[in-house]
Amino acid sequence: MAITLGSLFDGIGVFPLAASNYGIVPLWASEIEKVPISITKKHFTQMQHLGDITKLDGAKIPPVHIITFGSPCQNLSTIGAREGLTGAKSGLFHHAIRIIQEMRCATDGKYPVIAVWENVRGAFSSNNRLDFRAVLESFADTEIPMPASGRWANAGMVRGGKVDVCWRLLDAQYWGEPTLSQRRKRIFVVADFRGQRAAEILFKPHELHAPTNSSRKSWLSSGERNRISVNQARGKIPVLCPFEERRTRGSAKYQDTQGFVRNFGRSNDPFPTLLAGGPGVFSFWYEGEEKEGFIRYLTPIESERLMGLPDDWTKYGNTGIINSDYARWRALGNAIAVPCAEHIMAGIAEVLKENED
Repeated sequence: MAITLGSLFDGIGVFPLAASNYGIVPLWASEIEKVPISITKKHFTQMQHLGDITKLDGAKIPPVHIITFGSPCQNLSTIGAREGLTGAKSGLFHHAIRIIQEMRCATDGKYPVIAVWENVRGAFSSNNRLDFRAVLESFADTEIPMPASGRWANAGMVRGGKVDVCWRLLDAQYWGEPTLSQRRKRIFVVADFRGQRAAEILFKPHELHAPTNSSRKSWLSSGERNRISVNQARGKIPVLCPFEERRTRGSAKYQDTQGFVRNFGRSNDPFPTLLAGGPGVFSFWYEGEEKEGFIRYLTPIESERLMGLPDDWTKYGNTGIINSDYARWRALGNAIAVPCAEHIMAGIAEVLKENED
C-alpha cells in the first residue's frame, strides 16, 4: 500500500517533491496563489488541487498518511508586525489543525498518521513566546507548560496522550550533499498520532536523496561555490559574497563605516536567506580588485539552487507560459529548502514502511 501525502499551503510543491523522492505519493494540495499552483500542476500532473484551505472540510477530502503545511509566516516573522497567531495570515494555522482533526474524526483516528509544520524562527518568540506553545498544544491536544528558562530550545519534544510531538530548528546551509549556501533557519514540528516515532523522524540521521540536477555539482565547497570558472571570467577568478542590503542602508545612515564594510561578507560566508519580497543581492569582484567590484541580483536559477531545487523548477507553469522573474523570486522566497524537507520525508518513509499497511 502506497504512503500518501496531502500538502496544505503547498507553494511550489517542495514537500511533494521531497516526498516523491522517497516513494511517497502526493495526492492533493491546497494553495491559492496562481503562479505556484501552475508550477506544481506542471510537475505533479496527477495531484489534485483543492483550493482555499478555509473552504476545505477534512472529513470530505481524500484521507492521507501525511499532512504537511508551512502556514503563512508574516505575523510571526521578526521583520513583520508580529501579531502572532492572531494575525490574519498566520492565523490560518488553525484551519490546518481543524482539517487534521476533521480527517481523524472521519477515519476513526486512522488518518493522518503524521503531520509536519514548518515556519520561521520568529515563531519561537512571537506573542511573548506563547504562540509556539499554542502550536505544540494544538498538535498534542493537551496543556503544555512554558520552559523554566522562559525560552524555547532549538529542539525538543512533548507527549500528550497518544500524540508524540518533536520540533527542531534546521538551517538550510548545513543540509544536503553538497550543502546549500544560504542561511535559512526554519522550525519543523513533527507530530506522530499513532506512536512515539517523531524523534526518530526528526533527530535520527537519514541518507538524503542524491541530487538530480547536474548543475548542482558547482556547489562542492564554500570556496568553489563562491567562484565561477576561469573561462567565464576571461582569465580572472571573480569572488561572490553575500550582501546585506538592509543592514548596509542602516550602516550608511548612521555613518558606521565598519558595519558598512562587514555587510559585504567574506568569501566563505553563506548567502543570506531568500526573501519573498524580491531577489537576493550579492557583491562581486575580482581578487585584488575589490574597489572595482559591483553588486547584482541573484538570478532565478541561482535562487533555485540555493533552495536545492532543480534548475528552472519555477520557470514554467502547466500551460507552458514562462513566469516572470519577479513571480519566480516571490515563489522561491516563500518556499522550503529541499534538503530539510527531504530529511523529514526520509524519516517518515522509513518508519511508516516498517509499520503501516
